[in-house]
Amino acid sequence: MTEIRRRPGDGTGGLRQGTTTFESLREQAVALRREGLSRRQIRDRLHVHNNDILNRLLEGEPAPEWTKRPNAKDDLRDRARELRLQGLTYDQIQLELGCSKSSISLWVRDLPKPTPKRTPGEQATHASRQRWEREHAARDKQRAEAKSSARSEIGSLSDRELFAAGVALYWAEGTKDKSYDRREKVRFINSDPGVIRVFIAWLDLIGVARERICYRVAIHESANVTAAEQYWADLVGVDVTLFARTTLKQHNPKTTRKNVGEDYRGCLVLYVSQSADLYRRIEGWWCGIVDAVDSTDEDQCPV
Repeated sequence: MTEIRRRPGDGTGGLRQGTTTFESLREQAVALRREGLSRRQIRDRLHVHNNDILNRLLEGEPAPEWTKRPNAKDDLRDRARELRLQGLTYDQIQLELGCSKSSISLWVRDLPKPTPKRTPGEQATHASRQRWEREHAARDKQRAEAKSSARSEIGSLSDRELFAAGVALYWAEGTKDKSYDRREKVRFINSDPGVIRVFIAWLDLIGVARERICYRVAIHESANVTAAEQYWADLVGVDVTLFARTTLKQHNPKTTRKNVGEDYRGCLVLYVSQSADLYRRIEGWWCGIVDAVDSTDEDQCPV
């Protein structure tokens, strides 16, 4: 059992001599604390003027509310939260209250971040941007509707229609023979997968065996060559190992190219083997189309 010996001048008051147990003194201190007395009042009532002993006597007992000093920053905290809810930034709150940003951050970090307020110029720019986006969306919708309507107008193709389309397609995109550069062979190159599909369908129509068609990819060296080769092989329905060696175009870093990204797959080159006679027939077919359009001008497409 702990005893506290009271002697004059020992820091316990010196008002009484004798021995008092710590437990009994603590019971008195706790009882007084729970009655709402302050430390000073308990100290004077029990004649205990040693702060260490007083702390031990009152250990675990909260102070009465009336003895607590108000936090000097409580008002600032409340005001900071109010300003934050009004949409002010840390800088604006600091300018208003004169306190540090670190304190402001602690006080308002649980509140939602305010939407930045725009200047008149920024508001005008934002409004203009929204207007442009609405107009752009409307134009996109008009484009899509026009394309969809036109697409439905085509319907199915007869063999004759596909034949004429294929001839025109080759004469626009295929290799052509010149008097100064004899090129009597069928060679076709294009980057549009739809064009490639139509051209192969046309070759099927005119009886060109698939075994006579050779394929090669032409693409910039900075692109994903392997992925491009596989894409074209899947499109034409052959194994990629049957493709000839890819032609790589040297990349010029000074040139700003638009054909980049995952959708860039270069061009597919198609050759038809032993095709000199086929080329001559294609040129003749084309001249026939020209003659059918304007039969009065026989010199339009010489054979």
